[in-house]
Amino acid sequence: MTIFKEVLGEEYLTTAEAKELLAEIEADRALDEDREMRYELARAIEHVNRFSVLDAEESRALVEELCELEKVDEATAYKIADLLPQDRDELRTVFAQGRYTLSGDELDEILDIVVKYA
Repeated sequence: MTIFKEVLGEEYLTTAEAKELLAEIEADRALDEDREMRYELARAIEHVNRFSVLDAEESRALVEELCELEKVDEATAYKIADLLPQDRDELRTVFAQGRYTLSGDELDEILDIVVKYA
């Protein structure tokens, strides 16, 4: 068993980007017949396959476009890209814990961007 002692870095990933990375790992594991896939890895692959809607490139483009908006920080942009909210109520839940209360126009601006990708 490997125990990690230090975090060297971290970055946000959309579900689609995680799916792309996990597909590479799955392909590598498939080549080695003696190497079993761990339960956690199998569950992670199952999860991203079920919930990923966009491809990795589209999800990155959506995040970049959302980050250009004043009230959308990076973490929120990734949540929106994963959830792809369809209406104001769904979008408000993403911002429920945040510092901002968005106006209807601001919510609509975000939803207009999401619609281009969904």
